[in-house]
Amino acid sequence: MPASPDEPSPSRASRRLPPAVYVLGMAVFALGTSEFMLAGLLPPLADDLNVSIPTAGLLISAFAIGMVIGAPLLAAATLQLPRRTTLVVLLAVFGLGQVVGAVAPTYGVLFASRVVSALACAGFWAVGAAVAVSMVPVNARARAMAVMVGGLSIANIAGVPGGALLGQHFGWRSSFWAVAVMSAVALVGVLALVPHTRPATGADRPRLRTELRIYRDGQVWLAMVTIALFAAATFCFFSYLAPVLTEVAGLPESWVPVVLGLFGAGALIGTVVGGRVADGNLFGTMYAGLGGAAVVLALIALTAQNPAVLVVLSTLLGTAAFLAAPALNARMFNVANAAPTLAGATTTSAFNIGNTFGPWLGGLVISAGFGYARTAWAGAALALAAVGCTALQVRAHRRSRVVAAGVSGSAAPAPR
Repeated sequence: MPASPDEPSPSRASRRLPPAVYVLGMAVFALGTSEFMLAGLLPPLADDLNVSIPTAGLLISAFAIGMVIGAPLLAAATLQLPRRTTLVVLLAVFGLGQVVGAVAPTYGVLFASRVVSALACAGFWAVGAAVAVSMVPVNARARAMAVMVGGLSIANIAGVPGGALLGQHFGWRSSFWAVAVMSAVALVGVLALVPHTRPATGADRPRLRTELRIYRDGQVWLAMVTIALFAAATFCFFSYLAPVLTEVAGLPESWVPVVLGLFGAGALIGTVVGGRVADGNLFGTMYAGLGGAAVVLALIALTAQNPAVLVVLSTLLGTAAFLAAPALNARMFNVANAAPTLAGATTTSAFNIGNTFGPWLGGLVISAGFGYARTAWAGAALALAAVGCTALQVRAHRRSRVVAAGVSGSAAPAPR
C-alpha cells in the first residue's frame, strides 16, 4: 500500500538524524570553544596571573596532551557504564572545570583545571561519537560525525572570537563563565534527548580485552595515521596564520579575527558537504579533501605576500581540509566496528596528536629561519603524506573485501 502524501517516504525519513545527534554537536561547540579560546586570551591572562605569554601558552598544550591521553583512558574506564550517564558525568565535570578556571586565583590552579577539563572533554568526544554513530544506520555515519565536527567548526567561527570579545570587555574570566553556561545548557539537552541505555549483559557486555583487539588490525593504524597527518597538515600552518597575515602579507591586526572566522566558516562548509557526500563515496571524499588541502597550502606558500589571495586561500583551506573530516571519522568506525567506544577514543587521540605535532613542526620551520609562510610547505607535505596513507587504506580495504568474498562467497557492499 503506498504511503499517503502526508507521510514522509522511507528514504526521506532515513535521511533524518535523531535530535540527540544535534545535542551532541551543541555540546561539542562548548568543548571546542574552551579548547581553542585561549588563543585570543593569552595576553590579559598572562598579565593577570603574572606569568609570561609562553608560560600561559602551555595551557593550550596541556589541554591537547590531556585530550590525547584522556580519550583512550576514559573510554576504557567507562566501557561498562551506561553511555548517557557517562556523557552526563563527563559534561558536568567539564563544566565544573570551567567554573574553577573562571575563579582560579593562581596559574597552577588554572593549569590543573585545564587538565581536568581536557580529560573530561576527551572522554565526552570518545563516548559521544560512539553514541552518535550507534543511533544512525551505517550509511549515515559520516553525516552524524559531520554534525559533531560541525560543532567544532562553529566554535571556531563564533565561540573563539566571542570568547576573545568577552575577554576584551569583561576580562578573560568571563569567557570561562560563558563556556560553563553553554555546558549547562548542553547537559540539559543530553538529559532530555539522548536515550537512556542500560549496561549490556551476558555475551553483549563490552569487554576491554575484546575492544583492544582492534589494535591488531593494520587498517586501524592506517586510519589513525591518516587522521593525525590531516590534523598536523592543517595546524602546522593555521597555528601561525596570525603572523603570516600581519608580517608576511602586511595586513593590520584587525584582520586576524576576520580571517580566523573565514577559516572557520570554510571549515563548516567543508564539514557539511563532506558529511553529505562521504557516505556514498568515502575514499573519494578523503582524496578530494586531503589533496585539495595540499594544493591550497602550496598556493599559500607561493602567494602569501598577496593579502587578498591569502584571505581567499585561508578560507578555502578550511573548506578543503574539513571536507575530509567526516570521512576520516567514519572510516575509523568502519574498520573498528567491533569496538565503537575505543574507535571514538582513538579518533580523538589521533586528531590531537596531529594538533600537537603540526604546530611543533611549524615552529621548527620558523626557528630554522625559513619564515612563517614556509609552514604552508610543511603542511602541504603532511597533507600529501595523508593522501598516500589514504591510498594504502584503499588497497588494504580491497584486500579485506577479497578475503571476505573468499570466505562468504560474495563481497559485501563497501565504501568507495
